[in-house]
Amino acid sequence: MEPFPDSEPIIDLHSDAYFMGEALRQAHRAAAADEVPIGAVVTHQGRVIARAFNQVESLNDATAHAEMLAITQAESVMGNWRLNECELYVTKEPCPMCAGAIVHVRFSRIIFGCPDPKGGGAGGHFNIVQSPNLNHRCEITQGVRLEECRDLLKGFFAAKRRGITPCIE
Repeated sequence: MEPFPDSEPIIDLHSDAYFMGEALRQAHRAAAADEVPIGAVVTHQGRVIARAFNQVESLNDATAHAEMLAITQAESVMGNWRLNECELYVTKEPCPMCAGAIVHVRFSRIIFGCPDPKGGGAGGHFNIVQSPNLNHRCEITQGVRLEECRDLLKGFFAAKRRGITPCIE
């Protein structure tokens, strides 16, 4: 008998799908706190260096988006505000505020799950992160674990419309 059957999937701990799973775990933490379920992680050389989820309501701070909180943590870990050797994974396309911060910290790449055609800042409504007029542009990878990211958001807002506190597992 083979020690590792061919039927078992190989988990690539450096894949976009894996890191988006980490961001999804953060999004579930947001939902459990009755926050919009968006999660983010920052990686450097294949390792997670920052994790965050939306905390706008709990911190009473309109800027407490998952991306912004993760950026602050990553800057602290790196000892520098420049994060040009880092990548940002987020479950939903960043808004224009977060996209502006992404440009300023100089991420090499952003990876997101579901797009935001109405208000996204990374190719949805705007493409701030690749604007030729700004000092930095970063690569975009979208649609990673799209269905999971989208379903989490849809389920959260459907529960809100029914007037119940979402219980997302």
